[in-house]
Amino acid sequence: MHRCGHVAIVGRPNVGKSTLLNRLVGQKLSITSDRPQTTRHRIVGVVTRPDAQLLFLDSPGYQVRAAGALDRLLNRTALQAAGDADVIVMLCDGRKWTQVDEQIARLLPADRPVLLAVNKIDAVADKARLVALVERARRCREFDEIVPISARTGRQVDLLLDLCAARLPEGPAQYDADALTDRSERFLAGELIREKLFRQLGDELPYASTVEIERFEETPKLRRIHAAILVDRESQRPIVLGAGGERIKRIATEARLDLEKLFGGKVFLELFVKVKSGWASSEQSLRAYGYE
Repeated sequence: MHRCGHVAIVGRPNVGKSTLLNRLVGQKLSITSDRPQTTRHRIVGVVTRPDAQLLFLDSPGYQVRAAGALDRLLNRTALQAAGDADVIVMLCDGRKWTQVDEQIARLLPADRPVLLAVNKIDAVADKARLVALVERARRCREFDEIVPISARTGRQVDLLLDLCAARLPEGPAQYDADALTDRSERFLAGELIREKLFRQLGDELPYASTVEIERFEETPKLRRIHAAILVDRESQRPIVLGAGGERIKRIATEARLDLEKLFGGKVFLELFVKVKSGWASSEQSLRAYGYE
């Protein structure tokens, strides 16, 4: 018997959803940083086993206070991922169960399996806190399984994988055995650059910034990538460039190294900054930049 289906990973921002996806797939597909809502797109990570193919959906963190067009669109993307899945993994931070966690748990569909993965257990010294957290979670809804894990170290992630696979519908694989994702190299390049942008600048750069791949050329020995970092105001350009252009050079170097590791070959990366006022202010303009 072979099983195949979609597994949505949902939860509030910064609980480790992208880290879990990367751990499950064994490759860096979804970007990570300390900033909330780093994940902005729905990404499928493919895990192929002899008995099953699991199509993991990473989704943006759900935010209760969704003030702008970007936040509202990302919330819809997160809930749609759960609605489209055969199995749902709700991820929470083992150090704290919040009102946002409660709201997400109540919003998830009642007609399909929901597993609660309690993440970051390696950071919880007092295990009695985990017991209390699980009790609070159980008061919100009934979970098929509750699994303490560490996405960072991999602890009990294989168990979570087994539990998800057992709940998938029967069916043939949808992707080749060596496939890792449904996303193109062009998309992954933009995401990795955006990760370095967020990690380098922290809170210096406003949330409304993104990366646009303007050219992506592949030859047998080299990938040439020309990408623009989009900012909302002219005053933000020097923040990205840094003194003498040092900051954007550092972003480019770190991104290029990760891209060469991901693609398994040499990469030429050229980065520059463009001002696009109001690019994130309406859902129409967001869709023009690939936001669903």
